[in-house]
Amino acid sequence: MRSLWIAMWLAASMPAADWTLYATMTTSKGYVVGAKLLPSGVFARDGDGDGRWRQVGFGHPFAVTAGYAERDPATLYLAAGNGLIRLTEGGSKWKFLTGSDVTEIRDVSVGPDGAIWYGHSAGVRVSRDLGVTWTEVKKKYAEAVRADRTRASVVLVGGEDGIWRTEDAGRTWRLAGASGFGVMQMEQSPHDPCYWLAVTQHGGLFASRDCGKSFENAPRMGVERVLYTVSFDKTDARRVVLAGWGFGVAVSEDGGRTFAFRNAGLPSTDVWSAAFDPGRPGRLWASVHEEAVYRSDDAGRSWVRDGLEGSIVYRFSFVPSKGGAR
Repeated sequence: MRSLWIAMWLAASMPAADWTLYATMTTSKGYVVGAKLLPSGVFARDGDGDGRWRQVGFGHPFAVTAGYAERDPATLYLAAGNGLIRLTEGGSKWKFLTGSDVTEIRDVSVGPDGAIWYGHSAGVRVSRDLGVTWTEVKKKYAEAVRADRTRASVVLVGGEDGIWRTEDAGRTWRLAGASGFGVMQMEQSPHDPCYWLAVTQHGGLFASRDCGKSFENAPRMGVERVLYTVSFDKTDARRVVLAGWGFGVAVSEDGGRTFAFRNAGLPSTDVWSAAFDPGRPGRLWASVHEEAVYRSDDAGRSWVRDGLEGSIVYRFSFVPSKGGAR
């Protein structure tokens, strides 16, 4: 117990890391087809409680999620409805890395070797030359893609029929779990690289403790619901958050064994995404459907409205500010 309290004190006393929060979003409330596009695309938020959201680059109605390479956080990769886009020079320069043969990019992940992986409506592709050329490695719808941050040849893909894993950089694939369920997102724990969590449509939460080789049903949270996101807290190995439609936000304080709903103060339980802030212990972000982004400084026990009114934030991404798109 004494060591636990020491760890908690150290976490609380550590200076906040310098991160920038990115939201890939669209403003859909009140939009009429044919009208001028409402604020949409990539938005960033700097600073503490008095921070403000600012648009990064151009308006885009189908920006899904953003990723970056640990070795080069100044470059963002945007998974979007019309291709994979590279953002440089503070987000002012956008370059499409894909052609007209691929659409509906659903997720992007950069491996420890710099390889860029993305999932799209008809499969998975990888580039080992910063997006100059691409190789198709899987020919089936892929909603979620995650490269193992510790082993360059290991990649996990979630689609309409479960979670698939490769140990040889995409040459062969094996079903790892969640068979028959649509997988919406997967995450690897920042504290234990062999601990993975995945959220699904109607199947609830799935967990792996063997480096993603096999997944089993975790606590019966979100069964018969659509869970959109799962996020680990980089500042506290005990905390995990889930978000979903008609589900809201649920937080675990014991490493994902049990969860408690944290919806008091939110205007709706239709939540698209939620994520813990790696730079502020206890800070939690959530996107409520066509309402706004909400912020909590006590792990979801209370909430305040933070901005991006009328929006849908598909994914929150945190990037080190020392190199992020500014």
